[in-house]
Amino acid sequence: MSSDPRTLNELFNSAVDRFGESEFLRFKENGRWRSLSYKEAASRVRDTALGLYDKGFRAGDKLAIWSENRPEWNFADLASLAIGAVDVPIYATQARSQVEYILADSGARVIFVSSSFLADALSIKSALPSLEWIVSFDDVSPEQKDDSVVHINDLIDRGRSLSEEQPGLYESLWRNAGPSDLATLLYTSGTTGDPKGVMLTHKNLTANALNSYRWLDLDETRDTALTYLPFTHIFERAVWYLYAHAGTVVAYAESIDAVAKNLSEARPTVMTSVPRMFEKIYARILERGLSAGFPRKQIFLWALDVGRHWAERKDKGMPVGFLLRLQHRIASALVFKKWREAVGGRIRVFISGGAPLAPEIAYLFSAAGLPILQGYGLTETSPTISCNTLERNRIGTVGPVLDGVSVRIAEDGEILVKGDTVMQGYYNRPQENEEAFTPDGWFRTGDIGHLDADGFLTITDRKKDLIKTSGGKYIAPQLLEGLIKSSRFVSQVVIVGNGRKFASALIVPHKEMLRSYAELKNIGYASESELLANPRIVDLIQRQVDKHTAELARYEKVKKVALLERELTIESGELTPTLKPRRRFIEEKYAGVIDRLYEESADMVMV
Repeated sequence: MSSDPRTLNELFNSAVDRFGESEFLRFKENGRWRSLSYKEAASRVRDTALGLYDKGFRAGDKLAIWSENRPEWNFADLASLAIGAVDVPIYATQARSQVEYILADSGARVIFVSSSFLADALSIKSALPSLEWIVSFDDVSPEQKDDSVVHINDLIDRGRSLSEEQPGLYESLWRNAGPSDLATLLYTSGTTGDPKGVMLTHKNLTANALNSYRWLDLDETRDTALTYLPFTHIFERAVWYLYAHAGTVVAYAESIDAVAKNLSEARPTVMTSVPRMFEKIYARILERGLSAGFPRKQIFLWALDVGRHWAERKDKGMPVGFLLRLQHRIASALVFKKWREAVGGRIRVFISGGAPLAPEIAYLFSAAGLPILQGYGLTETSPTISCNTLERNRIGTVGPVLDGVSVRIAEDGEILVKGDTVMQGYYNRPQENEEAFTPDGWFRTGDIGHLDADGFLTITDRKKDLIKTSGGKYIAPQLLEGLIKSSRFVSQVVIVGNGRKFASALIVPHKEMLRSYAELKNIGYASESELLANPRIVDLIQRQVDKHTAELARYEKVKKVALLERELTIESGELTPTLKPRRRFIEEKYAGVIDRLYEESADMVMV
């Protein structure tokens, strides 16, 4: 084997050789934490792979995985790769019609499922001629027993027997996979139309892991990671490969709802997340701080102001005077120390991706000694294109471009990418493959951005999301949304206004901040709806929007605001599985609200 792995099989098995009996995976079973070493995990992968082989599964076949995060998810992934097969992950939140489409389009022969999805898998199997059998991670009830259903333990037993009969078979299989072989089909969640299968090779994903490893300072002697983002998404899956290569202990959160509890139990040093999770952590911190009595509430607010001022000056390379340093030490001891304890007390770095991170959140977490490194990438680029580091972190950017990746900015501002991490193409989509690349071979990301003089990349918006006003001016909604979310009074925001005279905003406020403000200003209310409808509250939000967008051009300013009472969620269809707004769906759902914003007599709206 060469010094650097060339395939995911080589990457995983070289890690097993290097770390052997060291702890690798940590997970809850029957309410108690259990661990597997690298060697124990490798045995599970081997037996699963050979069980598949014994059932007639071969190189090039497609294997789907429909499950929540758990070690078995990763074992199924690695087992598929070991045979030279192609796996097809499915989001736990995906609509059943989309699951059917993905299974049919990919031609998957087998699907691995948790108990949550076994019934659905059985019900759609008859409509899918290519789908031959189902592997269940969990016990199967009598009414769900079927000739096509195999329990994972039965598959593992078959594989173990085959391994004893042919000891060299497994290694010969995983070594047969080449760098250019297809490893996975990742169907992008999308906001419209059918999902597209992104074809990523062993070389794509291995190059991403190696590029990221050289960029980020992970250490097997100190690092433990907590993982909760879905492995179906390329971000967390690619990070899992990175953790395996680096010797990092990977602790599995029980669920998204259990992340806070699992942080205090697993006490990780590193965690990847999306901005929405940081926003929710911050919202909980605000709620507790603002509900504290005198003088703790005043100390809390003072600490936030000091921390933001300190972090902003540090980030911009400005001098931090003696008084501010002293104030920050006091704020850290009185307030920020509790933040660190709340996330386990050992976090040295968070890594954020998937959507823009509000600078306000980044500054305050930095002030608390919990730096968030924002990165950027796409499914089509395996994913990482750029990322900040602890040594080079500039808030508001997505960091310098990784070594091994090339970026060019097109004349219209679109970010173009080349490198070993760029996808092979879209599965069964020849026309879209042609459109995805420039004539000279650069991948079109669809994102608008720019590189500064120091090489830091800033994302302005998605090209397709740009809003064109009736006056012909283009507005970047993500830019505005990021600025507006810097307000402590704003939880979620979606900019609208395509084809209209001006931009408007749908805003979900931070309810606890509003209640605190109402108490301070003696604003009475009988219900949350009444509070949001109060003209003084509406005026407060408009002033916050104006304040945080003061530097924008006049045509970019948000003229009107609608306050939404309910949070935007995945379950309601308003967010993608990666927590990005489904803009078209939101605009359709709130069409009446938006129309009222543009009535001549309209001022502000609450729903």
